[in-house]
Amino acid sequence: MNGKPHERLGWSEALAVYTRPRVIAMVFLGFSAGLPFLLVFSTLSGWLRDVGIERTVIGFFSWVGITYSIKVFWAPVIDRLPLPPFTQWLGKRRGWMFAAQLGIAAGLTGMAFTDPTADIGRIAWLALLVAFSSATQDVVIDAFRIEAMEARYQGAMAAAYVLGYRLALLAAGAGAFYLAEDFSWRIAYLVMAALVGVGLTTTLAVREPPHAVDPATRRLEERLEAEVGATRPDGPWSRLQRWLADAVVAPFVEFFARNGRLAIAILALIAVYKLSDITMGVMANPFYLDLGFSKKDIANVTKIFGFFMTIAGSALGGLLAARFGIGRPLVWGAVLVASTNLLFAWLAWTDPTLVKLAAVVSADNLSGGLATAVFIAYLSSLTNTAYTATQYALFSSLMTLPAKFLGGFAGWVVDGQGYAFFFLYAGLLGVPAILLSVWLTHRSAHPISQRGSG
Repeated sequence: MNGKPHERLGWSEALAVYTRPRVIAMVFLGFSAGLPFLLVFSTLSGWLRDVGIERTVIGFFSWVGITYSIKVFWAPVIDRLPLPPFTQWLGKRRGWMFAAQLGIAAGLTGMAFTDPTADIGRIAWLALLVAFSSATQDVVIDAFRIEAMEARYQGAMAAAYVLGYRLALLAAGAGAFYLAEDFSWRIAYLVMAALVGVGLTTTLAVREPPHAVDPATRRLEERLEAEVGATRPDGPWSRLQRWLADAVVAPFVEFFARNGRLAIAILALIAVYKLSDITMGVMANPFYLDLGFSKKDIANVTKIFGFFMTIAGSALGGLLAARFGIGRPLVWGAVLVASTNLLFAWLAWTDPTLVKLAAVVSADNLSGGLATAVFIAYLSSLTNTAYTATQYALFSSLMTLPAKFLGGFAGWVVDGQGYAFFFLYAGLLGVPAILLSVWLTHRSAHPISQRGSG
């Protein structure tokens, strides 16, 4: 852990972060990352149901999403292995990114020219290709984002990414449905395949980030190679042992060696930081409907207010991270996310009006956007640039798994105790994140684990 204190930027300097070319590029890379997501989930489900595919079959298609949850298993390959000829042409990160985007475009084009009623199996395989390529692209874009700018700018990079991602969700969700309604599903998916060109063009336009490995990391790898006996004369088995030691084992050993006893507390914070936010989100739409709001009112408030307030929160989070460092905004984000659950409890106790709904949803999305941008910056600061893809993929998986598990009990809590109690319960789930972030912030002058040089 680096004890060097964060160099504070003035407000004008912090705001100017959003004019940096690589921050701007993250809007387009975020768009590229968000575009495929709905096209293999809710938009695809709508297409399949629209042409008469049975709901049971549509449900099985959700398994395609498992690829996003297990991307950590092939992240070491992305971190260490070249991908001919793309790596030689574009570099370590851009090469994998470009190949993944080609896979997405090919899969979407293939889906556009396939009739689900005649060949549902082919649609499934093509959807799997899109999901696998998309998950791979996520790993590479995360690694590129972390390596392209230093830790103080990661909040702004995350905010730009969130903006692009949200715009892509609008295009792949509402945009695809509009195209399908006015033209056809084939046209809709062909247009989405063409929009992959945004990512391809950006990949060609940006510069490859540096990939230097610091001496301490290199010594760690040599020690691990010796312990597994991979120092013998070169051969296939010896090369495989070295690769496994350097690409699979070293990222985890390095993290614990670098952070020492703080490693467990850091992992605990990663696991609980999103508990309150994700758990509450499971019951948000049922809550709005049970309050008596129309689907149109819910769409207008959550999509319009929600979109702009999330973007505003993300931008504010990036600004605060650049201005104050990551530690204090990390605490503020945890407090705000937990506190907004109290507003939902208040809404459950009072006579609901559209103005109250808009105010509560706006506060929730603003705090959620701020916390997300700062937390992504925090996770980014935890990585060593020798293992960026592998370590960040691990952190992002750990970030959502406990929250998704607890979220499964949300309906049970509501049915048993009511909405007001549920939102108080969701707020209390944020207390461990507040306590851990405060403790880690005050643990040292520079509480954020500093990633390796590079």
